[in-house]
Amino acid sequence: MQTNVLYYGDNLDILRRYVPDASVDLIYLDPPFNSNRDYNVIFRDESGNRSDAQLLAFEDTWHWGPSAESTYRYLTNTAHHEGRVPDKVSTIIAALRSGIGSNQMMAYLVEMAVRLVELHRVLKPTGSLYLHCDPTASSYLKILLDVLFDPRNFRNEVVWRRTGSHGAQKSFGPIHDTLLFYSKSGDYYFKPVKRPYMRGHAETRYKADATGRMKFSSGGNVLTGAGATKGESGQPWRGFDPSAKNRHWAIPGFVAQQMPSQFSEMGTLAKLEALYQAGLIDINVGAAWPTPVRFLDDEDGQPVQDIWAFQPYTEGTVFGTPEGIDADVKWLGPTDPERLGWQTQKPIGVLQRVIQASCPPGGVALDPFCGCGTATIAAHGLGRKWIGIDITYLSIAVMKARLKDSFGIDVPVIGQPTEVEGARQLAQGDDGRYQFQWWALNLIDARPLGGTEKKGSDRGIDGRVTFTIGPKGEMGQALVSVKSGHVNSAMVRDLKGTIEREKAEIGIFITLEEPTREMELEATTAGVYTSPISGKDYPRIQILTIRELLEEHKKPMLPLLILPTYQQAQRIADKKAAEQGELFG
Repeated sequence: MQTNVLYYGDNLDILRRYVPDASVDLIYLDPPFNSNRDYNVIFRDESGNRSDAQLLAFEDTWHWGPSAESTYRYLTNTAHHEGRVPDKVSTIIAALRSGIGSNQMMAYLVEMAVRLVELHRVLKPTGSLYLHCDPTASSYLKILLDVLFDPRNFRNEVVWRRTGSHGAQKSFGPIHDTLLFYSKSGDYYFKPVKRPYMRGHAETRYKADATGRMKFSSGGNVLTGAGATKGESGQPWRGFDPSAKNRHWAIPGFVAQQMPSQFSEMGTLAKLEALYQAGLIDINVGAAWPTPVRFLDDEDGQPVQDIWAFQPYTEGTVFGTPEGIDADVKWLGPTDPERLGWQTQKPIGVLQRVIQASCPPGGVALDPFCGCGTATIAAHGLGRKWIGIDITYLSIAVMKARLKDSFGIDVPVIGQPTEVEGARQLAQGDDGRYQFQWWALNLIDARPLGGTEKKGSDRGIDGRVTFTIGPKGEMGQALVSVKSGHVNSAMVRDLKGTIEREKAEIGIFITLEEPTREMELEATTAGVYTSPISGKDYPRIQILTIRELLEEHKKPMLPLLILPTYQQAQRIADKKAAEQGELFG
């Protein structure tokens, strides 16, 4: 199985084709379910009025029709699924349809159920799944997960608090999302994540020693236990004889865990001496017993509970965290530097917390609904392997750019066309025109018009490339038109008119079909653009075919000072920089 790779396509197909049984340590999924929709609208029956614009994005993905009906039959009919779907899942899906009917919500649950079956299959016995959702569907999803994973393997309903609601008018404002956390078995990997101690707690218990380390030493913790023994643990050490007071040497775990692994192989007296030499035992003048020492380090702190909510910093409240409590899971504001312009983007801290808790070092994390790729960024930064899947090529392009900006890596994309016939099939598929456009634009590092919007008037422009044209940073642009069907010279003339109207410097015409001689002549007569910086001439209209882009690796002729296609992600230099940060920095 390949890891650190992106897959373009339907995650159901990709899971079945590429991901083996019991091969993944952690699954995080944030399905494209938009709870900014009226609850009653989501449940509106298919026979009702569907002209309401707020249904558009939802219906594009979840719509009860032939596909949902076919998936329902697969889930509920043994002859269709041939034993690949547990009987309990079949039963609950049939019961849900009987109860809520054939509507958008049921279509969503059917499509989620068939994918959750596959996700359960690829998860290791020690693995875990986190499903990120909202209250609109979380109750139904929990029923599906209980049936599939067993209620005994339900671990948490984590509540992540946002900072603002979605504008509810006749109810309390919704300001939280839910993460449903399940393990595949009772023997699962989990490492508690900790937040910093409160300043008052730390400073009353820890004091800086001569080296600057925060040291905790208390007479309440001793190195002996009740009862004398005849073995080494009852022998005198450095003038202290435990057997004289009917006691024996007993080293607390919090002290031992600060020592190297070979420490456990030592004898009792050797351990005591090693701890003393390491500064982990204090012997104070006149003290009845030596006392163990604890040093505050990055692993110490208050274990994180099941409500994740940013609390603004108050001077003197938090020890060593200037931003505030749980600042890593703070909702991304509109101007946050982490923002990439992706509407459903989650803070990287949320994903880092999930991965640190439930994916072992070197393990594999899978995100089947990648979006802008926050899970892949978090996993890569924390030294885990990862797999990212998305059904829109716009997501794939954003993820590729983000991984390159963050780590300087070019990741492979499985499922994208690599030859002309594959490109032709892409253009003819469901929603093919837009997927083909996004894919073709990415071949020349052009930004799609309208960001994540895929519909509406584009005024003859499918994408643009921005570059510097003047010594003071003046901006120029190349406008891109993408065609997947029959082409003619009139289309080239239209592009010429568009760049004149928009006062653009260059026009790029990408075509799946080979251009006619008249088209090439029309492009030639458009003249050239001369760069004020370099003085170099560039064809004003440039025609590029998919064949040239794929087979000849041809690129448009543009000035060198080209700006990034997508909003650049913050650079993450190495694993340590990607961690949530030292607790006491």
